[in-house]
Amino acid sequence: MKRREALQKIGLSAAVLPSDQASESKKRVLRVAHITDVHIRPEHDAPNRFKKCINEIKKHRPDFFLNGGDTIYAANYQNITRERVLEQWKIWKEGRDVLKEYEIHSCLGNHDTWWAAPSPQDEMYGKKIVIRQLEMPKRYYSFDKKGWHFIVLDSNNKNAVSLDDEQRAWLEADLAKLAVNTPVLVMSHYPLLAACTHLDGGGMHTDFKYLVNLFYQHKDKIKTCISGHIHLVDRVVYNNLPYYCNGALSGFWWEEGYKNSAQKYYYLQTPPGYAVIDLYNDGSVENTYHPHSF
Repeated sequence: MKRREALQKIGLSAAVLPSDQASESKKRVLRVAHITDVHIRPEHDAPNRFKKCINEIKKHRPDFFLNGGDTIYAANYQNITRERVLEQWKIWKEGRDVLKEYEIHSCLGNHDTWWAAPSPQDEMYGKKIVIRQLEMPKRYYSFDKKGWHFIVLDSNNKNAVSLDDEQRAWLEADLAKLAVNTPVLVMSHYPLLAACTHLDGGGMHTDFKYLVNLFYQHKDKIKTCISGHIHLVDRVVYNNLPYYCNGALSGFWWEEGYKNSAQKYYYLQTPPGYAVIDLYNDGSVENTYHPHSF
């Protein structure tokens, strides 16, 4: 019995040691707040409610913010005037002051662009003003933080919800130049791969097969993809890669919701909220969605 007990102890030690080593070697290097579909507007007391949400997010002590697009309520409809667009961006700028101590890395949403401008030469036409207002380097870009590489895509192709040829070439080159095993987070407005789009009548990238194949070629690098747009929450895992679609900060566009919404301010069964994303030195990811109350 003594020999058996000794062997059991040895076996137990051998079993415990690797997990102990793993827990010691795994360290969180970044905490990122993901807000998307803010849809800021003057109605429904949205500016003050937005500030309340941001102050709640700050309690998680994120390192920086990722803003997933549809920052303003709507600029993309034909009846939207120049004054209405400027009004919404003014409110965003005022709300941005609540976040002045944080970096915000944004992407373009479909509702952010004013296509009803008098001509393509107008300074407010299309994506140009959005890039300026959100202080983006360009409509798609990448950056690095503490060993992680972040890729921000532009899903808003006029022909389809997809990447244009120029962006594809850039994305392929950006991934190719990274060192092996560099962990990568990809952010887009529209989901690259999702399940919730079946509940909302579409809205997923039409070039998902291209993206899935490209990401598989770089499976040592791509660790997660995050998106918004649908105002619903889901998690799809394909080829061991998690795709997170996070809910809208504005919920039902700051309004009370459909009659069939689960609760007030919900979009269907999803409450308004934000995600806190923890990124680790071993490339692992934890995406936690936090509902908030208005």
